[in-house]
Amino acid sequence: MDGFLLNIIKILTISSLSFLISLFLTPFLTKILYQKKLWRKSVREKTIDGKEAKIYKVLSQKRETSVPRFGGVLIIISPLVLGALFLGLSKIFPENSFLQKLNFFSRNQTWLCFFALTVAGILGFVDDWLQVKNKGTYIAGGLSFWQRFLVVFLIGLIGGLWFGIKLEKTEIKIPGMDEIGLPLGVFLLLFIITTLACWAGGVIDGLDGLAGGVFGTIYFSLGVISLFQNQIDLSAFCFAILGSLLTFLWFNIPPARFYMGETGSLPLCVCIAVISFLNDSLAVLPIIAGVMVIEVLSVILQLLWKKFFKKKLFSIAPLHHHFEAKGWPSYKITMRFWILSSVFAILGVLLHFLG
Repeated sequence: MDGFLLNIIKILTISSLSFLISLFLTPFLTKILYQKKLWRKSVREKTIDGKEAKIYKVLSQKRETSVPRFGGVLIIISPLVLGALFLGLSKIFPENSFLQKLNFFSRNQTWLCFFALTVAGILGFVDDWLQVKNKGTYIAGGLSFWQRFLVVFLIGLIGGLWFGIKLEKTEIKIPGMDEIGLPLGVFLLLFIITTLACWAGGVIDGLDGLAGGVFGTIYFSLGVISLFQNQIDLSAFCFAILGSLLTFLWFNIPPARFYMGETGSLPLCVCIAVISFLNDSLAVLPIIAGVMVIEVLSVILQLLWKKFFKKKLFSIAPLHHHFEAKGWPSYKITMRFWILSSVFAILGVLLHFLG
């Protein structure tokens, strides 16, 4: 069989299995979430800068205090199960068997992805747990900004050292240019900054179906780039995430059965940073993840506007809540953001290959 076709079959098989495993787990997860009432008991009453969050309370009171979090468990469990399963099978079956070829756990492509997915997933789970129990130091419960920052920083530090020392990779690819070699310290700093910046992209988890659709287009794009660079294991990892995201999205579209929470958004964001360095898509990542960038910028601009001009630029930030406050139905915002995310993803992939 043609090698490229075999790779396609491997990627689609893993993606399909990820979807099916998540689908199988959903009834059990749903039962637990509703039995234990794992949703916030109250919404935050203050904004980041300490002002009263009047609009946010009105917009979020019903969905935040009646719909459980932890939907992200579906997204991270399937890739981890498949990674462990096929790694184990690869040790049993002959080298040229199909089951052996389905293994997508590799030192130079996906080890760091699995590490980031696991560690960030645990951190997100702890944060969600503290939020639903109304414990912790953050507004309305949860880990503080600096506690989460520290863990994400450490993930970035470990990841950067793995790239630079173990993989001996300190080059950055810019479309249309030769690779730019960087000293280890500079490369390490760039990786940490990118990891932290992607973490901020978790602000898109705010409306039914919004985060699932946006993350789906990003991971599809990163998977395609990896495939055509012959990074088959990395592409399989992206499509394993995509498969579980599609299951999550099936149950998260209005009315949402559960929300992704930090359990899902944090590991997804951190893995985006890792993958962009592995497949040299860092330069086009701000385009591929354009909706995330716009959402983060809306928060930054809102804070700066209030600080320097003593008034709001938007009714509420991030941007999707601004449109919601203006009277747009949530499904209209979600679907238009999906379209925007798809356009950004296409442009990013196009620029990457043109370069």
